[in-house]
Amino acid sequence: MEYFVIGDDDTVLGFSLVGVSGQAVHTQQEAEAAWDKALEDRNHGVIIITKDAADLVRPTVNRFLFSETFPLVVEIPSPGGRSPDLRSLVNDAIGVSI
Repeated sequence: MEYFVIGDDDTVLGFSLVGVSGQAVHTQQEAEAAWDKALEDRNHGVIIITKDAADLVRPTVNRFLFSETFPLVVEIPSPGGRSPDLRSLVNDAIGVSI
């Protein structure tokens, strides 16, 4: 099983230094093409995608996150972006502020 990363130039470069293939994207069309490329090879068992890149193809990413079993999709923060804290994640998940 292999990984495939979709994101900005720096993220793709960083992952390539440890042997992970991927594609840098800047537009929706590039993100769609990268997603299709990742799915073409059944050896890509894990797709790592930055939040900014995922937002370009959000309906597709959400379908794989919530209803598909293969490949596994891991959304990571974009460079310069902040990860939400645990409290925010729980609030969003259950719809109640704690």
